[in-house]
Amino acid sequence: SINGLKRTRYLWKEHLRTDPWLLVYSPVPVLCIFLCYLGVIWIGPKLMKNREPVDLRLILIVYNFAMVCLSVYMFHEFLVTSWLSNYSYLCQPVDYSTSPLALRMASVCWWFFFSKVIELSDTVFFILRKKNNQLTFLHVYHHGTMIFNWWAGVKYVAGGQSFFIGLLNTFVHIVMYSYYGLAALGPHVQKYLWWKRYLTSLQLLQFVLLTTHTGYNLFTECDFPDSMNAVVFAYCVSLILLFSNFYYQSYIRRKSKRS
Repeated sequence: SINGLKRTRYLWKEHLRTDPWLLVYSPVPVLCIFLCYLGVIWIGPKLMKNREPVDLRLILIVYNFAMVCLSVYMFHEFLVTSWLSNYSYLCQPVDYSTSPLALRMASVCWWFFFSKVIELSDTVFFILRKKNNQLTFLHVYHHGTMIFNWWAGVKYVAGGQSFFIGLLNTFVHIVMYSYYGLAALGPHVQKYLWWKRYLTSLQLLQFVLLTTHTGYNLFTECDFPDSMNAVVFAYCVSLILLFSNFYYQSYIRRKSKRS
């Protein structure tokens, strides 16, 4: 069909734009990173079993506030570039051209993808600090799958309505890494961090908004690949279920046990 030929041509153009960028050309490097990640999760706790937790306080302070800065930069780029490009929040096809604004949006999509690779460090820090209770299925599933989701995003649809995911997620991560950075400062600050519950609520709200946004585009006419919308929709539903369970276990069930 004509639409099929157009889409094939668009994807070919996207390869020309983003393939030269780090980790984009082939899924093999990302797959290797993922397998190493699983290997660290498997062997890390075993190596740390008879060792004292590593004091990472200074590293965590620097890391978390560096992630805040990176998230602020990405949020700014998603917001400003979409505004300058007159993006629609209901349906926005990908601009596969090499115009400055199209490349600027593709570039911040790449940074967002690369930030997901950096965030695998969260898991390593848990292991080194012997916080193995934090290595939940939710944590590993979310961190491990995001690198694949956004590798595909950068390779095939770097821009368009996928910007909305980056916009919301970077805002949430500004708040989240600010929380973890403040927590790393020590007990004298931790007593003021009573709002962790609301951080989880903000994460849940994010996924509800993304599910609604993607669902709208999935069931209406929009020149954006339905396959991508379907994957995002299913993924967000899975995160709503997992984060809802985490919220229930952490704040409702625990509270009922105390009373």
